[in-house]
Amino acid sequence: MVDKIKLAVALLCVAIGVWAYYHFSEMALVLRILMVVAGLGAAAGVGWFTEPGKQFFAFGHDSIEEGKRVAWPTTKEALQTTGVVFALVVVMAIFLALVDGSLAWMMKFVMGS
Repeated sequence: MVDKIKLAVALLCVAIGVWAYYHFSEMALVLRILMVVAGLGAAAGVGWFTEPGKQFFAFGHDSIEEGKRVAWPTTKEALQTTGVVFALVVVMAIFLALVDGSLAWMMKFVMGS
């Protein structure tokens, strides 16, 4: 129950930040954006102390750690793979254009026009 109240307070912080953005429309845009960022920051701070918030931040941390262990391709491998994908797209586009043209020609032939 306490976590639900904390999550409601976090949602209220976001709502207040958005409300302040529109309510203070005569202020500088940078300050209005900072109000929204402050609301999001306050919501993150409140959410940090809930059990779902702790699980979310732990998941984010674990995801970053997992991303560090991934074997990323080299620049050469990435460029080669991209080239193969582009070549396949061109070949498929030509093939589909030929099939479409052939079917259109056959339909015109069958319809007698």
